[in-house]
Amino acid sequence: MSKKHLIRRYLVTGLLIWVPLVITLWVLNLLVGTMDQSLLLLPPEWRTEAWLGVHVPGLGVVLTLLIVFVTGVLAANIIGQRLVRFWEGVLARIPVVNSIYNGVKQVSDTLFSGSGHAFRKVLLVRYPHPQAWSLAFQTNVPAEVAGRLKEDHVAVFIPTTPSPVNGFYFYVRREDVIETELSVETALKYIVSMGVVTTDGNGRRDAVVRPAPAQQRAANP
Repeated sequence: MSKKHLIRRYLVTGLLIWVPLVITLWVLNLLVGTMDQSLLLLPPEWRTEAWLGVHVPGLGVVLTLLIVFVTGVLAANIIGQRLVRFWEGVLARIPVVNSIYNGVKQVSDTLFSGSGHAFRKVLLVRYPHPQAWSLAFQTNVPAEVAGRLKEDHVAVFIPTTPSPVNGFYFYVRREDVIETELSVETALKYIVSMGVVTTDGNGRRDAVVRPAPAQQRAANP
């Protein structure tokens, strides 16, 4: 191996070690710095600068988690639920805020609620052309839409790579999709890594795609 190729190999190896580490530290620093802003809610005499003389990073994370936990505890009882409904009623009277808040709340309720059905199944659908298959997440078909479709359809969200928060929302005939045994977490890992990470770390496949007979016919028209 020539010196030129050897130097290039060492540079690539070093980048593969440092780039993920630096990005991880940058993201953590951004999250901690953002959460530390919650310390501004405390009176000045309660902050670490007052009784230690220095700012202690990370305390905002603890305070943020504590606020979220206490909010959940309070909202779980009858009085808390009435306060939440009152607050949502106030926001509903503000024109622009109402649209933003309701949209975000519907998405968060679907994603984080234990009774929701969002992203419970990973599918394969033909996209962006009939000869290609893409990973998609099955969501819910609104009743008013299902009533206007002659055949049985499923709602799918097709995320983009490497950012799965963006994507496309379609209604696809059920017979034209392939159900997989992939977990949502595994599918997201494939999407974010652009297919580079495809094993569980021990050389084994994370899941096996097993189409039903009808789905096999759809996959091999």
